[in-house]
Amino acid sequence: MELFNNHKKLFGAATLMFLVLTLFVAIMPALDNQGTVRPLPDAEPLSPEAVKGKAVFVSNGCVACHSQQVRNVDMDRTWGSRPSLAADYAGNKRTDFWRNTATLMGTERTGPDLTDVGTRQPSLEWNLTHLYNPRIVVAQSIMPAYPFLFTYKKQPDENDVVVSVPPEFMKGRNGKVVATQDALNLVAYLQSLKQTQLPEAAKAPEFLYKREEKQMVANTGGNAPVIDGKALFTANCAACHQANGEGLPGAFPPLKGSPVVTGENLQLYVDIIMNGYDARPEYGAMAAVGTNLGWTEYEVAAIINYERSNWGNNAPEVTPEEVKKMLDFIEQANK
Repeated sequence: MELFNNHKKLFGAATLMFLVLTLFVAIMPALDNQGTVRPLPDAEPLSPEAVKGKAVFVSNGCVACHSQQVRNVDMDRTWGSRPSLAADYAGNKRTDFWRNTATLMGTERTGPDLTDVGTRQPSLEWNLTHLYNPRIVVAQSIMPAYPFLFTYKKQPDENDVVVSVPPEFMKGRNGKVVATQDALNLVAYLQSLKQTQLPEAAKAPEFLYKREEKQMVANTGGNAPVIDGKALFTANCAACHQANGEGLPGAFPPLKGSPVVTGENLQLYVDIIMNGYDARPEYGAMAAVGTNLGWTEYEVAAIINYERSNWGNNAPEVTPEEVKKMLDFIEQANK
C-alpha cells in the first residue's frame, strides 16, 4: 500500500488518528463533565489567600509526594469519611490560560493524603513549625524543610507571625523566626482542604475491600468497645504534644505533669479535647479535635486514661459513663 511507502501520508494519518482519539477520549468527556458536574452544596470556594497558597504548593512540588484523593478502598479511610467524588473537584478552575492546576490528585503517596488535612491538622502554629522543619514535630519525617518561606527578625513587628523553633534547629541564626506571606498563604490553602459533607439525602459510596476488624469488648462483660488510647494519641495528638508528652516549648503545652491531665476538673479536660483551647500568648491554639473527628465518650475516655497513666502521670482512670455526663453537660451549656 502506498500509505506505508509514503512517510508523509503515514505520519499524517497517524497524527489525524491521534487527534480524533484525543477529541473523543479526552476532550469531549472532559467538556461533558464540566457541563454536568457541580460542586457540592456546602462546598466553600478558596479564599484569595488560599488561592495564592495553592500556587506556592504547586511551585514547591508538594504534589509530588502528597495526593488529594480518597480512593474507594478501605485503606484510605484514614484520610476521609468517604471516597472522593467528581463533585469534590468541580469548583476547581485553571490557574490561567497556560496553566491547569484544577486538581492536584497526585501520583504518589510518599506523604499523607491531604484531602481532609484541614480537619485533621487545622493548627496554624503546627503547620508553620512543620514547614520550617518537619523534624521539629515529627522526628522520623522525611519531608524536606522549607526555611526559605521564613525570615529572621531580632525585633518582630506587632503583626508578624512568630514561629516557636527550638534553639537546636536554628543553626546559629539570631532573632525570631517569622513566617512570610507565602508561608501563611500556603497554610491557608492546607487549612482549606476539608472534605465536604454530602447532603443528607445522598448516600456516600462505600469503601471496598474492607479489612477484617476484630471487635474487642470490655472485660466486664459489657458491650462497650475497648479503644486503644495509645493508637488514638499517636494518630491525633502526638504531632503537637509529642510522643514523650513533653510538647514543644512556646508552641504546644506538655501533658507530662500537666495540672489539666492530672487534676480533678474532668469537665475542663473533656471540653479541651472536644472543643479545643486557646492559651495565647503562651501556647498556640488547640483545634476542636474531638468534635472534628466525631469522638464519642469511648474515644475521649481512652485518650484521657492513656495520658493519665504515662510519662510519669499517675491519676485515676475515668469511665465512658463519667465522660458521657461531661459531654452532655458541655453540650447543654453551649446551647
